Amino acid sequence: MSRVAILDVDGTLVDTNYHHAIAWYRAFRKSGVTPEIWRIHRHIGMGGDQLVAAIAGEEVEERLGDDIRDAEGEIYMSVIDEIEAFEGATELIAELAELADAVILASSAKEHEVDHYLELLDARDIATDWTTSADVEATKPQPDLVHAAMDKAGTDAALMIGDTSWDCKAAARAGIPAVAVMTGGFAASELREAGAVEVFADIHGLRGALSELPVIGRTGAGAIADRG
Repeated sequence: MSRVAILDVDGTLVDTNYHHAIAWYRAFRKSGVTPEIWRIHRHIGMGGDQLVAAIAGEEVEERLGDDIRDAEGEIYMSVIDEIEAFEGATELIAELAELADAVILASSAKEHEVDHYLELLDARDIATDWTTSADVEATKPQPDLVHAAMDKAGTDAALMIGDTSWDCKAAARAGIPAVAVMTGGFAASELREAGAVEVFADIHGLRGALSELPVIGRTGAGAIADRG
């Protein structure tokens, strides 16, 4: 069986979740809607095609959804130069490339955002491939992004590595296991409830357990102590 690692990007490899939460808040406000920021944060990781309705309801989605999404994109791009990669992120990709048969960076962001992250992570020559919004019709928690990543690797078995409940739910719907890091601001209990089989505080903890992870681990068992 192929050992394929699917790596979420936002919040897992690059520290973007709170920037996105603020950008969404400002975009909502621009359209006269003011949801609480904590509620927005709980939906970061869900795609923009679903986030507006999930936070503000179908009426706001139908009336203002496209305007809010366009505004969020503009606002986020105005701060994208503030984004930093998490410590050890590039090394994680490289170590997974040594361990797994393929490493796919899974993002539903626009191509120009993904290009920015690839440069930030110096990942173009390390990762096997990556996805963008052009590869999916419906975003997380729908499994389209996971399926697109698996298609790029030519496999029907993989391990998802993410940072939000939506990553874990998408993996479950695609029929593959997920492990998670807490760098996106979600609690270990939330991530486990969403389906994560293992939770780590950060990339450092994850890197220390790669050989024991499900699917890609050399031990094959994936039965390691809780690191959350």
